[in-house]
Amino acid sequence: MSAWLYVLECGDGSLYTGWTNRLEKRLLAHEKGVGGKFTRSRLPVRLVAAWRKRSEKEARSAEVYFKQLSRGEKMERVGRASTKSLPTRVRARVGKRSAN
Repeated sequence: MSAWLYVLECGDGSLYTGWTNRLEKRLLAHEKGVGGKFTRSRLPVRLVAAWRKRSEKEARSAEVYFKQLSRGEKMERVGRASTKSLPTRVRARVGKRSAN
């Protein structure tokens, strides 16, 4: 089963990194303010990057690695991320802020 590593930019400019098996559902939860304590207090959020991983284990490992990077290194990787592998409904929302 595949999983996703994703990065959100919050309304205050901070970055949130997480992993999920269901990217669209998780993104909607974050946008509604029920996706996580960190993002709940920093709405609105927008998806800035996501990478498909082969397994949950690979996604969790990638999350730990990504969180250890400096902000500059994170932004560099976000800038190189492609939207081609994203589900169509998610791809249409990349970079758009949720209306909260």
